[in-house]
Amino acid sequence: MDQWWREFRSFRTVITPKVMPVVFWIGVGIAVIMGIITVVEGALVGSARLVFLGLVSLFFGPLFVRILCELVLTFFRGEE
Repeated sequence: MDQWWREFRSFRTVITPKVMPVVFWIGVGIAVIMGIITVVEGALVGSARLVFLGLVSLFFGPLFVRILCELVLTFFRGEE
């Protein structure tokens, strides 16, 4: 335990690659929930534009989150 804490304090242990899967799934959840909310709101208001934007958010939101997470992970590929 003491060795782990020493490595953690001196930045020898990189935690970002271990945390990124959690960040990814939280981001996907937020993107999907926001897409569903937008589709429902558009359906209730009668706005085809909001329904379309909600559907786009449902499909491209998780893809965008994945790209951002991979971009962050490219900085840490040699450290694992």
